[in-house]
Amino acid sequence: MYIKVKMKPGAKKELIEKVSDDHYNVSVKEKAENNRANDRLLEIMRNQFTNSLIRIISGHHSPSKILSIDKK
Repeated sequence: MYIKVKMKPGAKKELIEKVSDDHYNVSVKEKAENNRANDRLLEIMRNQFTNSLIRIISGHHSPSKILSIDKK
């Protein structure tokens, strides 16, 4: 399954907003430096989708990302 994520790095507080079944808006406190914001995004999404393998498919350097979610 693929989901679209619009990410906001460097936010004051972390927030997950489900726009639709396959679209999320996520704010993370980490800045977009040294891949820290992407790592935090993956942590948040792993808590959201437990027992799943989650990878960033596209958008490593962009606020708009596509994530792959596969059940284990």
